[in-house]
Amino acid sequence: MHEVVNPFDLSPIGSVPTHDWDTVDSYLAKAKALHADRSGWKKPHERAAILHRAMEIMQERRDHLAMQVAAEGGKPLIDARVEVDRAINGMELCIHEIAALKGTEIPMGITAAGDGRMAWTSREPIGVVVAVSAFNHPLNLIVHQVAPAVATGCPVIVKPAGDTPLSCFEFIDILHEAGLPEDWARAVMSSRDVSEKLVTDPRVAFFSFIGSAGVGWSLRSKLAPGARCALEHGGVAPVIVDPSADLDTAVPSLVKGGFYHSGQVCVSVQRIFAHSSIVEELASRIADSAKGLTVGNATDEATECGPLIRPKEVDRVADWVEEARAGGAQVLCGGERLSDTTYAPTVLLNPPAEATVSRNEVFGPVVCIYSYDDVDAAIAQANSLDVAFQAAVYTNDLAGAMHTYRNIDASAVMVNDHSAFRTDWMPFAGLRQSGHGVGGIPYTCHEMTIEKMIVINA
Repeated sequence: MHEVVNPFDLSPIGSVPTHDWDTVDSYLAKAKALHADRSGWKKPHERAAILHRAMEIMQERRDHLAMQVAAEGGKPLIDARVEVDRAINGMELCIHEIAALKGTEIPMGITAAGDGRMAWTSREPIGVVVAVSAFNHPLNLIVHQVAPAVATGCPVIVKPAGDTPLSCFEFIDILHEAGLPEDWARAVMSSRDVSEKLVTDPRVAFFSFIGSAGVGWSLRSKLAPGARCALEHGGVAPVIVDPSADLDTAVPSLVKGGFYHSGQVCVSVQRIFAHSSIVEELASRIADSAKGLTVGNATDEATECGPLIRPKEVDRVADWVEEARAGGAQVLCGGERLSDTTYAPTVLLNPPAEATVSRNEVFGPVVCIYSYDDVDAAIAQANSLDVAFQAAVYTNDLAGAMHTYRNIDASAVMVNDHSAFRTDWMPFAGLRQSGHGVGGIPYTCHEMTIEKMIVINA
């Protein structure tokens, strides 16, 4: 059995079974056989009914699921409840997408070669889906990877993060309880070698990955020929704050975007570029707010910032902050570990551009603020990394907002909202080393199907 602990006090909270290759191989064989047997494919209304019943079960267990997310992942209860609500809404989105899985008519008579013919397309399930997930949203990420497979009619095998498997295994159990036969959706907890063997098996048609760039790109390079994939990695999200920005609304938004889940979010606010005329006020106000955040066990109602997922992550964040401090960064608040599992919400003013915390995803409760005079220089610094995901700009100047939108490297730019804003139906895509393919439930459903054409010579 694989034991799971609360990342705050490291107390055991549950366990899941472990799986060797023989077991995983049997799951793959059954999944491949299910897809190969077209007579046994689930009809659209059957898939919709299963997802609807699963959604009802999740609604009935909302409080339990939220507590589980908090207990295993360290996400404060107030945010864990939001995650569960998003996961439930995600199920409804998948149900709606079933009706949107349709093809198009292809015009034929455009040249003489097409005369007398009719053509159209339909969408079919791509085949066996294998998903590997991250720890930071242990229920909603699983819904994003697994529920679209169910919606499109693909058998799916999911391997959750070793730190947070409880929510994943429970979600798969809920699907089975809702009427999905077990072989259509399986959760596995396996060693790295077995997991890699699973991902790279030639029976896999689609690979969905959420996690570190190093692991994601490595696995992509080893996929079997013909396998498609979607990779979601991290970023070092930049935010531009210009002199016209309303700081009364910007400050609480930036604090939420920077310290939500203690910064363990792939599009968390990390680099804030503020005009020199407002940088001191903005930095001071963000630091004052960060000082007031309650750090503790995520299962406590009062907690606003929970633990980091493992003690070694606290060590890493502490090292990065000390490097920045030694390089001349001003530590406006925090800058210290509170325990073996928690780190104080930290605001750094003007850390060196070459510091690790300025160049790598911190995935911790650290926000860096940089002063600028020329917005184009700030945008150039924002664009200087090999990652690009979501970005933000705070301004009351439409021309300034559009200038940043047009020039900053990002797949999405939020105006007067933090970079971690997301709805589950919008496209969510990392650029450069931040990812490959497009997430978001409608887009994932599309990628898990193939468009098949028929041409009739009548």
